[in-house]
Amino acid sequence: MKDAVTSLIRNYDVSGRYFDRAAMDALQSYFKSGNDRIAVATMVTGNAAAIVKTAGATLFETVPELLRPGGNAYTTRRYSACLRDMDYYLRYASYALVAGDTNVLDERVLQGLRETYNSLGVPIGPTVMGIQIMKDVVKAIAMEAGIADVGFIDAPFDHLARDLGEKNL
Repeated sequence: MKDAVTSLIRNYDVSGRYFDRAAMDALQSYFKSGNDRIAVATMVTGNAAAIVKTAGATLFETVPELLRPGGNAYTTRRYSACLRDMDYYLRYASYALVAGDTNVLDERVLQGLRETYNSLGVPIGPTVMGIQIMKDVVKAIAMEAGIADVGFIDAPFDHLARDLGEKNL
């Protein structure tokens, strides 16, 4: 798994360049936000079940047909699988938050996921909605905890949503 530092070094090494002002600013930003990224990951770890429960309830309230007969979350088994997947996305998003890099999402989550979901008939639109709802819940928890700049929380969730996308919403 790469982090923001190793990715930056690799990019400059491949092109045979010394760090420029942009690289130094990126490193400074990464280290400056480190405590906040770790604090948010700790909050996610301590509140994962509540985050998934809240996001799931919001999703099913927004798209109630998922819970109706024929819906993709109809039956206890399918409902549980949906919440399990949301928890999976949340866990990997927390890894990406700490790393300051979305590479782990590409390596461990996204490769082939859209194709798998399509082959299983899992609706991608509501999945993307659930990811975005979790992002909003995590940001609210972070702001409530006093973290002023929560913009860095967007990156992993938006990356997941964008890559899964083809917006079937």
